[in-house]
Amino acid sequence: MKAKKFPALDDFRLLAVILVVANHTRSADSEFLWLLTVLRRVAVPFFIMVSGYFLARGNWRSTGKFLKKTAMLYGVGILLYLPLNYYAGQLSFDFFRRAIFDGSFYHLWYLPALLLGTPIAYYLTRFKPEAAIPIAGILYLIGLGGESYYGLVSGIPVLSTFYNGIFLVFDYTRNGLFYVPLFLLLGAAGIIFRRKIAVIGLLCSLTALIVEALLLHHSGIQRHDSMYLFFPFLMVFLFSLLLEVNEGERRSLRQLTTVVYMIHPWCLVLIRRAAKIVGLTGLLVENTVILFLLVLASSLFLSQLLLWLRPSRPFQTGRAWIELDLSALRHNVNQLQSILPENCTLMPAVKANAYGHGAVLITKELNRSGIRSFCVATVSEGIELRRGGVKGEILVLGYTHPEQFPFLRKYRLTQTVIDMPYARLLNSYGKKLKVHLKIDTGMHRLGISADQQGRIASIFQMKNLVIEGIFTHLCVADEETAEKKEFTLGQAEAFQRVICNLNDQGLTCGKTHLLSSYGLLRYPELAGDYARVGIALYGVLSNRGDLDDCPIALHPVLSLKARIALTKDLHTGEGAGYGLEYVAESDRKIAVLSIGYADGIPRALSCNHGKVLINGYEASIIGRICMDQMIVDITDLPDVKSGDIAVIIGKSGQYEITAYDLAEASGTITNELLSRLGSRLNRTIV
Repeated sequence: MKAKKFPALDDFRLLAVILVVANHTRSADSEFLWLLTVLRRVAVPFFIMVSGYFLARGNWRSTGKFLKKTAMLYGVGILLYLPLNYYAGQLSFDFFRRAIFDGSFYHLWYLPALLLGTPIAYYLTRFKPEAAIPIAGILYLIGLGGESYYGLVSGIPVLSTFYNGIFLVFDYTRNGLFYVPLFLLLGAAGIIFRRKIAVIGLLCSLTALIVEALLLHHSGIQRHDSMYLFFPFLMVFLFSLLLEVNEGERRSLRQLTTVVYMIHPWCLVLIRRAAKIVGLTGLLVENTVILFLLVLASSLFLSQLLLWLRPSRPFQTGRAWIELDLSALRHNVNQLQSILPENCTLMPAVKANAYGHGAVLITKELNRSGIRSFCVATVSEGIELRRGGVKGEILVLGYTHPEQFPFLRKYRLTQTVIDMPYARLLNSYGKKLKVHLKIDTGMHRLGISADQQGRIASIFQMKNLVIEGIFTHLCVADEETAEKKEFTLGQAEAFQRVICNLNDQGLTCGKTHLLSSYGLLRYPELAGDYARVGIALYGVLSNRGDLDDCPIALHPVLSLKARIALTKDLHTGEGAGYGLEYVAESDRKIAVLSIGYADGIPRALSCNHGKVLINGYEASIIGRICMDQMIVDITDLPDVKSGDIAVIIGKSGQYEITAYDLAEASGTITNELLSRLGSRLNRTIV
């Protein structure tokens, strides 16, 4: 049976933070359930592995942002626990050493450890990727000597001197140098074993860890009990099981666990103080189970309260909105990459606001997936991406006015040369500009004719044009008739002749590309260095019928939803909407949805040509669609009320309305339908 998918990584965070609280509320001098203390140590390695996993998904490009957020969180932690440090008389010179290397309070060690260990892991992946985990493993083994195995190495003078030197800087070898890199890299590896192997491996490593912990504990050689030889093996198998079923995310749970982790020692201190004041120390503190439950409950309550009281962001799903399934986007990327020829990479088309999906949101997620080349239609679209933090090459496919040429340099954009006069215009700007040459091979839109090979070659002599690529566009790759196939192959041959002629003259063409979505799906053998995938990236094709011969499985990324503003009764003979084009032939109940043609809903769906889904039922669109609203018939639907959600594109219950359904009902293609979705629609990630 296929494992049911759920946000396993976020869900396990809650268990992990509960384990942290349990570890910090145990009696320090008690042997009560000592072994559980060891098992509770899985929490922090799990947190570290999750960080490594998500950093690696973006090819470690968000490392700087991650370190900044971690540093800010640690700064908050330092300030939060300064009163307790002061009360305990710990604000000495040594406080600064501990704050840098060990954490300013006992639970905060994890944060400076991340700040040190993350750059180490990052540089290992960059300079020694094949040896990154082995090197991190060696560091971990060295750390074992200062932890659970300290009694064995301390009797050797050389090693004793070595570890004593370490302890002048760090209090423990459970730190950013010896501990964090291995777990970060194991998480980054994202290893998923077959479930049977993962379960067996988990049980075997858990058994080995228990035996190891018992032997070490009773031998009395441990300096601390955070690092064990079999711990990394246990975590790899545990993480594999979680990754197998992980899908989606619960950001609210992620935030809650972070706050609980940060504040639970304060709750512990206050409960101990309160128990002492009321004379119930024996009941509330010395009983570790009760203490644990009190600290956990108070931490969860205060954390939820703090999250509730914080300044809220604008409500993203109040009127009408788009939901983006980034797991579907990543799936589509993987599927498209699976059919790419060798040495060809994706250059996603994120023009028209990423086909209505939200250009910055989509492109930054593609950045995190390792994609570094994109194409847009206009210079303003390129600027939006740069201002949104998008990295890599951005190619402007369309015309840019000469007054906007400075923006090409300022925002590091690559401009398309659309014809010979435009090449001269770009060159006359007088400053170096990165360009790709567009070759017209039969579409007769933009580009220099493939027959004008002398003119094409002359552009390479223009001193201010840095030619980094050359491309064309296949205009009938989406059609399967013999005539259209012949035309497409003729386009490819004409393009190749241009490249060969330039190469014969010793001219370097740079990156070559001619395939868009349909080109890649039907003519992958023609690929150059890039494939400019557009509509397929978003999980649909232009027409439903094109799915029949699609070689890969695509998942739609976008859902479109709106709130019901109100419901009302419509009596026999009464009309609704502009022109009163709809007249009730019997008593009806209607609902007004807060979405209209200004949001991109085709007006052609008016008057029973379109449907929406409400609470798992279909409802027909009646009357004319307005600029900001539409009306649907809910007579036969149970319990519909103001505030309920209507699905325009997406699933509800057993029904689904696809982009194909709306496009067909509107007499257009999905490309147009999705690209029209307006800026008033909030984009939210689900």
